[in-house]
Amino acid sequence: MSRVAAIDCGTNSIRFLIADVVEGHLRDVHREMRIVRLGQGVDATGAFVPEALERTRAALVDYVALLKSHNVERVRMVATSAARDAANRDVFFAMTAEVLGAAVPGAVAEVITGAQEAELSFRGAVDELDCAAGPFLVVDLGGGSTEIVLGHEELAASFSADIGCVRLTERCLHSDPPTPAEVAAAREVVRERLGVALRAVPVEQARTWVGVAGTMTTLAALAQDMATYDSAAIHLSRVGHEKLMGVCDRLIGMTAGQRAALGPMHAGRADVIGAGAIIVEELADLLHQRAGIEELVVSEHDILDGIALSIA
Repeated sequence: MSRVAAIDCGTNSIRFLIADVVEGHLRDVHREMRIVRLGQGVDATGAFVPEALERTRAALVDYVALLKSHNVERVRMVATSAARDAANRDVFFAMTAEVLGAAVPGAVAEVITGAQEAELSFRGAVDELDCAAGPFLVVDLGGGSTEIVLGHEELAASFSADIGCVRLTERCLHSDPPTPAEVAAAREVVRERLGVALRAVPVEQARTWVGVAGTMTTLAALAQDMATYDSAAIHLSRVGHEKLMGVCDRLIGMTAGQRAALGPMHAGRADVIGAGAIIVEELADLLHQRAGIEELVVSEHDILDGIALSIA
């Protein structure tokens, strides 16, 4: 048995997993998530802002303390969409080298490509699923990008679409609640990006749609009318097409304050999940039409688990 740690630094959140590797599978020791909004303004300015870097540093300092106290043997930290786009990303990497190096000499964050992100998401999401339910279409809806991955026992095709809940909110949804014109503009952006993605990924072959990351898991919590977020009840839960569309419609029409008041909603997600709901609705309709898929399977295991497995 070995003990590993994974850190996933995305556009909206930084997530952390410590796990023991037992017979090739992960056994959670500690898992947590912080909303740091590293990608704040990156779509418009092309650079990280100091306050976003400081929020990320504070979370990483806490994670490093946990690395030490849990005697982690190996750690891998990856950065995704925002770090791919930011002109001043060297500042971010210098910070991660300083903070991570205090626990694991020489450790530093690495930027991964959209293709690598897709592969890690797929591996983490399907590790527990019954192979007979494949081929699987795994959708990792993040803050800056959405990874769409088709595979069965192995990855067959993938595409990283340049849309995510933070990026789409900053680009299109400026009112609270968003106006019908803003929602329509957002849908046009999503349809254009998904059109490109689905030319690369033959979703018609998929039998099971698996959604991962915070937007997907929050939608599952709301579909179950949870008073508080319950990870165990969300993991591998299923949401039918009509129920999913109803939850998404409701979120899109709400103010950020109304969303924040929902029991399972993380406060740092309330202002951007409307954009995520638009992306999910458009995907759900496309998968219903092209593959006859009637439900979404939601997994709590995703790229974070894939990162841990990659060093196991």
